[in-house]
Amino acid sequence: MWQVVGYDIAVALLDSSLKGGRLSHAYLFVGPPHVGKMTLASNLAQALNCQGDDQPCGVCASCQRIAQLRHADVEVIGPNGRAEISIDQIREMERSALLKPFEGRNRVFIIDGAEQLSSEGANSLLKTLEEPPPNVHIILLAVNEGLLLPTVRSRCQRLELRPLPITVVERALIEQWEATPEQATVLARLSSGCLGWAVSALRDDSVTGKHAERLSALLHLTTMGRAERFAYAGQLASQFSKDREALREVLSLWIGLWRDLLLVKVGCRDLTTNIDQEELLYRETENYNLNRIKGFIESLQHALKELCQNANPRLVLEVLMLNLPQSEGS
Repeated sequence: MWQVVGYDIAVALLDSSLKGGRLSHAYLFVGPPHVGKMTLASNLAQALNCQGDDQPCGVCASCQRIAQLRHADVEVIGPNGRAEISIDQIREMERSALLKPFEGRNRVFIIDGAEQLSSEGANSLLKTLEEPPPNVHIILLAVNEGLLLPTVRSRCQRLELRPLPITVVERALIEQWEATPEQATVLARLSSGCLGWAVSALRDDSVTGKHAERLSALLHLTTMGRAERFAYAGQLASQFSKDREALREVLSLWIGLWRDLLLVKVGCRDLTTNIDQEELLYRETENYNLNRIKGFIESLQHALKELCQNANPRLVLEVLMLNLPQSEGS
């Protein structure tokens, strides 16, 4: 059975295409980190190679091996801590794609973080997308599809996975992962609709601990001088050259934090995301007026947009630090 939670339309489309023999040779799954893109891709790979009657069954040897990333015909390709997915990785994938399936019916290549394809790698991939070998399916996973070549996007069938309603995440945590109602309430809100993050946090307490530490560090910046802020901008810019997605996650977290400050400021505490930090949020709102909070949210959104458009990261981050309000309580 399909294990993706909350994306019934996407699952129904893939299932119908599979049973009708109309499955595309290339897909692009778009959505924020931890929203379920990899789970959907893995389920599709299982369905393409399932040995059971109800595909994907999830219990046959093939489904189990794919879930464990041990299937000879299913390969995940990613930047692996590097700044980009290299042309050598794509060339190796293309050589593998020419081989017949070894233990299943179809070869499946999942490109995780497809927006991090190097320009040479993307152009090389384009050739395979235009003339795919038989029994080969390529699934691209991307947070920011705008960084992909338009010609690559146009040759893939696109499916968007948007953040789930908080109530859906909460119910799934209770019914499928045996979370307590209290745990589910907190984690569902903290997840911002991304079930994968909530499940990771449920299994590992350190995830929420790190989340709280990052929030505290971001708020602490408001008490720092310009030199310390610029030093922090330099650290983030250096990180961006190695892992673009990690920096985008930091900025998204920052946007969520200041959105919460805005909600508390206008008396909508019940709508905040970081409900485990209510006392901190309430205390911090007294240090800023409403216009300063709104102004910095706009600065954060502008910085995130510019980074997604390949602007100079150091320059973008230094401007952001100049716009960061000074805490009136410091």
